[in-house]
Formats: sequence, structure tokens, C-alpha cells
Amino acid sequence: MAQSLLHAAPVSELELHGIRKQYEGADRPVIPDLALVVPSGQMAVLVGPSGCGKSTTLRMVAGLEEPSAGTIKIGGRDVTNVAPAERDIAMVFQSYALYPHMTVFENMAFGLRIKHLPEAEIQTRVFAAAENLGLKPYLERRPKALSGGQRQRVAIGRAVVRAPKVFLFDEPLSNLDAKLRSDMRREIARIHNMSKTTSMYVTHDQIEAMTLADMIVVLKDGVVQQIGTPVDIYERPANRFVAGFFGTPSMNFLSADLTATGDSQTARGPGFAIPLTTKTSLRPAKSAVDRVVVGVRPERLSLVGNTDDVALSGEVAMREVLGAEVVLHLESAAGPLTVRTDAGSAPRPGDTVQVWFDPKAIHVFDGATELRL
Repeated sequence: MAQSLLHAAPVSELELHGIRKQYEGADRPVIPDLALVVPSGQMAVLVGPSGCGKSTTLRMVAGLEEPSAGTIKIGGRDVTNVAPAERDIAMVFQSYALYPHMTVFENMAFGLRIKHLPEAEIQTRVFAAAENLGLKPYLERRPKALSGGQRQRVAIGRAVVRAPKVFLFDEPLSNLDAKLRSDMRREIARIHNMSKTTSMYVTHDQIEAMTLADMIVVLKDGVVQQIGTPVDIYERPANRFVAGFFGTPSMNFLSADLTATGDSQTARGPGFAIPLTTKTSLRPAKSAVDRVVVGVRPERLSLVGNTDDVALSGEVAMREVLGAEVVLHLESAAGPLTVRTDAGSAPRPGDTVQVWFDPKAIHVFDGATELRL
């Protein structure tokens, strides 16, 4: 299957231009104005909280929802008003959506039979997909005789055998337990790396987004907050929402006043004064900003400090033991703080501790607009 998929993937850039979706009777659109281009062969992961419009976007690409305005193109072809069956897409749903009266083989072959492919080709495609997905021993079983993970493999296999222009994944792993989710993430990543088929994947799980995506699209209230690689999203979040959404535990935020003395700038708040280094200092154009929010990731806080580090003091309110690591929740004058540290050195609830961070490792956001500075 690997070789056939590698050669089967067509040039199929996915384009969404001026997409708007508003349901009848609604006060505001679910998606006001969405523009997105997924380059051919890449996987775009749409992520955000419930109700942000990510599944609605996917369903419009699939043809299951009609946009109120805008254009959808696949491989340069306008498919906005084309029936789902004629868009050359394959979709994997959260609920598996298998035919209960059909065997695994019949479920995987169904779409190919609809296209009237020769039986020999159907057999070749299904057996190859079953081999790669570990489903060969189950081809004669019906879905009720399979585990949840096996059913999802069948759903993925049914999509894979079609060799479509675009794969669409609608939260396909949310019904699986943690171990199966991890296994299936690797399986989906492996299939995508082999097939190089343009893909759109919807999830609220940041781990899925970070591990699967070539490009992440962060949505909030139907509006794109940032588009970038997983590294870009994590290291240079465009605003406070993106910064807080990605990272486990979430980023710490410290509200501060911005003061300037000569050429130097300092973010000052209760119990802290953070010198803004060359890397984090604000450009002259931003000089009107007087309130900022400083972001520090929990893994950047340490119980041991270096010469130029900034210290914060707090009392341990709770600790979460995660095996080799412990997550500490502190109450401080600056507000709640979360720290990731080694289990062997972690203090106990009630202890007062100092934590340190390198001022070069912070993120600075405008206190009013919450945009990155």
C-alpha cells in the first residue's frame, strides 16, 4: 500500500476564500470570514475550544454544510456547489460510521464498489490497507465484534483505500482511551507521511495538533487567531489566547506595568520586576503601551536560579505527581503560578518557595489588546 499511496496522491491544494457561515435565526455568524490555504500534501489541524467553528469548517469542505458566502477549491477546482460524493474527498468521523451488517472487508470496499472499480483492484486495495493497519485477521468480522480501536482502523482504512485528493478527519480519536489515542495518532501520522495526501484534521486536543500537524490553524469564535507550524505556535504565540491554549500545564500570566528608564524597560507587578532584554523589549512603535501581560511557561520556572534570573516567591497549594515530574501549584503575590519540576526535588503543600526564570524566556502581550508585543 505504501508505494501505491505515495504515487497516488494528486496535486490537491485546498483553498477556502471568504468563507462565511451563519445559520438562519442566529444573531451572529459561526464563521464570519475565513481564508485558508492548505498546500498540497500537507496536514492542517484546526484546533480550538468547543463552538469555535472548526467542525463546521470541515463539514463545509466535505459538502455536508453549505457556506453562506465564499468559495472552496480542491486542486484548483471550485467545489463550493459540488455534491459531497463528487468532491473526491474521504472523511473519517468521530463515531466510526461503519455499516453494522457488513464485514470489515465489505465496509472498506463499499466506496470502491460505488465507483465501479474492477473487483481485482478492490481486492488489492483492501488487502493492502488491511495489512498496513493490522486488520487482516478481522476482514470477515462485523463491527460489533471489534474493539473501538479496531473500528476506527476500519474507518481509516475505508478512507485510505479510496486514494482521495483530500482526507478529512473529524475528531476521530475522541472516543478512544489514552493508550489507543496514542497508537492511532502514530498510525494516522504514518499514513499521512506515506500518502502525502492533503488533509484537514479537527480536534480540541492540543497534543494531537502538535504531533500531527504540518500547519496548525487556531480558531476562536470562528476567527483565525494564528496559522503556523507547531513550533511557531508554541514558541511565538500571536496572542494571549493562543499562548494559554497550547502547553500542558497552561502558560503562567503576570499582569504588569511597563516602565522605562532611558533605553531600558521593566515589567513591574506585585512581587516582581522583570527587565525586558533585547529579545523581549518593545519596539519604539509600541512605546505607548503601559500595561502588559508577561507569559512564562511552567517548564521555564525552576527551583534553582542563575545570576540574571528573576525570582518569584509563593506558597505551594497543591502538587500533582506525574511520575518523573511533579506539577506544583503556587499562590503568590503575582497570582497563581504553575511549575513543572523533577519529582525528587519537589516541595510539599504549605512550603514557601522561590522559583526562578530567565527573562529571555518570557512572552509579552499588550495588556489591552492581548496581542503579542
